[in-house]
Amino acid sequence: MAGRVIGAKLALFVGDRLATLQRDDTPGLLWAGYWDLPGGGIEPGETPLQCVLRETREELSLALDPHQITWGRAYGTSSGDVSWFFAAHVAAAVEAQIVLGDEGQGWALMSVDTFVAHDTVVPQFKPRLGDYLAGVASEHVDRRAEQVPLKRTPRT
Repeated sequence: MAGRVIGAKLALFVGDRLATLQRDDTPGLLWAGYWDLPGGGIEPGETPLQCVLRETREELSLALDPHQITWGRAYGTSSGDVSWFFAAHVAAAVEAQIVLGDEGQGWALMSVDTFVAHDTVVPQFKPRLGDYLAGVASEHVDRRAEQVPLKRTPRT
């Protein structure tokens, strides 16, 4: 797939529910106020996996091991770039460790059915989640990602 990699998202199952974040409602922000999955833009020198692990730490304060990522695929975007979509499962008890970072209005755990039926979920993630749940084959995931210390700015 041609195009530059611009970011990565994670379908993080906490028990049998998806970890979601409600995006800020800042004017001009793409999908402002919509429910989103952990992840975001790639930084220089990062792999897609490193990106999604860093973003998950920043957004939900969860430090996942790269080997917890069990599935991943690259998807083309409308701009011709590439965005990765990953999936991971953690125990339901991990919910107690989730702390909202400095982006977003809040977080919630949603059932898959609720996520797919929700009117204000970032729409491109519904079919990508569907691919994972339907058993579409994963692409090779480079798990050599190094853990990067969490950098947090206190919320004001």
